[in-house]
Amino acid sequence: MEREGVLEYYPVEESMADIADLAGLKSWLDKRREIIIDPKRAMEFGLSFPKGVLLLGVPGCGKSLCAKAVAMEWGMPLLKLDSSNLYNKYIGESEKNFKRATKTAEKLSPVILWIDEIEKAFSSSSSNEDGGVSARIFSTFLSWLQDRRGDVFIVATANDVTKLPPEFLRKGRFDEIFFVDLPDAESRKSIFEIHLKKRGQEPNQFDLPILVEATDGFSGSEIEQVIVSGLYTAFSAKKELSNQILLDELKLTRPLSITMAERIAWLREWARERTVSAH
Repeated sequence: MEREGVLEYYPVEESMADIADLAGLKSWLDKRREIIIDPKRAMEFGLSFPKGVLLLGVPGCGKSLCAKAVAMEWGMPLLKLDSSNLYNKYIGESEKNFKRATKTAEKLSPVILWIDEIEKAFSSSSSNEDGGVSARIFSTFLSWLQDRRGDVFIVATANDVTKLPPEFLRKGRFDEIFFVDLPDAESRKSIFEIHLKKRGQEPNQFDLPILVEATDGFSGSEIEQVIVSGLYTAFSAKKELSNQILLDELKLTRPLSITMAERIAWLREWARERTVSAH
């Protein structure tokens, strides 16, 4: 990974095959992929390079993984905007950092620009605390979204929609706003298969229906962590990973669907009329 200012160059390793479910999002992206493959025909057809997507949803459900997978599928470099390094204590430097980042992305186009947890970069609650710097950067970002030069496809993710400025969610800022929910039973089965195979385990050696039922309400990252913890337990006990070890690890895990039940219920209700399901 290399860094240039507030941008990080990410090696592209994941593909869409590493993401369970999200069929709606995958289908949408696959249609836009044709524009990348044949830009001349797309232009003659009246199509322009896509702007990007905003992925809202429950933490740990694959939003960030999607950014990496899009870059792999489309054969484009992946840049990540590091919001933690965007702000500078000196007057005017934060704005300059952002403008340098966008110009760099345009120069390297076609490129995927990944903005993880975008609410931290453009939080609507921080403008009074930082002398209006975040508000000015946000305004600059909105202008750039409309007028940017170069083929820059943005994949922005957000966990806390309440911190996003209302203007950000207006139609036209992004090509589409997707909601990523907790995985259903079929998706959880795929998640187990993906992460077990990734770690040298044979999925058919496990009772997946029992594990799927036991992980109702678990996010993809929580299931992955259960597998990792189970492997540590099996390794230290000099045993093979088993269903029982995984079930024991599950009993020690309190998923976000329990610890953040009210927030997730509110987010689902909010997203119902405002977003498109990624599933």
